[in-house]
Parts: sequence; C-alpha cells; structure tokens
Amino acid sequence: GAIAAEALAQANPNQLIANRKGAMNLQGKYLGPVLGMSLGRAPYDAKIVQRNVEYLTVLNQLPWDDFQPHTAGNPNTRAKEDVFKDPAKFKAGIESMQGEVQKLAAVVRGGGDQNAVKPAAQAVGRACNSCHESFATFEFRFRVE
Repeated sequence: GAIAAEALAQANPNQLIANRKGAMNLQGKYLGPVLGMSLGRAPYDAKIVQRNVEYLTVLNQLPWDDFQPHTAGNPNTRAKEDVFKDPAKFKAGIESMQGEVQKLAAVVRGGGDQNAVKPAAQAVGRACNSCHESFATFEFRFRVE
C-alpha cells in the first residue's frame, strides 16, 4: 500500500497531463453533439442525447485528480498556472460544471425533448467555457447560441 501511495505521489507529469486531456477531449466529443442537436444544428436524436449525457455524468468526474501542482509549467500542458494559484476558484468551476451536467442528466432522464434539453445543454457548455476562459491557454469554446 505504501509503495502504491508513493507511486501516485510521484506520478509522471506528462502522464497526468495526457490523462486529463484525454478525459476533456471525451467530454467534448459527447457534449458537442448534444449541444448541436439541442440547438437545431443537427437532427435531434433522443437516444444519442441520452447515451451521450450518461457518458458525460461519468466523464466529468475523471480529469480533476490529474491537475497536480508538479504539472504546472510543463510544456505539454495547456492549463494556466492559475489552476494552482487559485485552487478554490478552480474547484468552484469544476463543481459548477458537474452540477450543470447533473441538471442536464435529470432533464434527459425525465424524457425531456429538444426544447427542454436546450437550456440545460447550453448551461453545461457555458460552464465549460467559463472554466476554459479562466484556466486554459487554448481558445476552444463550445458554441452555445
């Protein structure tokens, strides 16, 4: 047990960064179509929306443990150092996004149609964008309008 704890404490920064990028990319992969369908940019398919939102409820739990202080300043990261300078604000952003995903999941599980899903999906996209604006160096933003 002690060896495992020591190994986790000294996790390779490049692996941590790769892990969190992978989880974030998957979040985008599954949120993007939900937003597109809810905004009328693609035909609405309730089954795909339900599947994607179920995936999001898991995926939005994954990347956060990999934001470790020893990854700050690594050339492979696109996270601003503010992630580590203001961890309370970063945590609040995470919690906001996770809360919006849970609201979206409740709407979808409740049989919400495109009109019901739209504002909930937009709120998730806005939460993601807000965190990216504060804590990421790249320009990706979800189109929520």
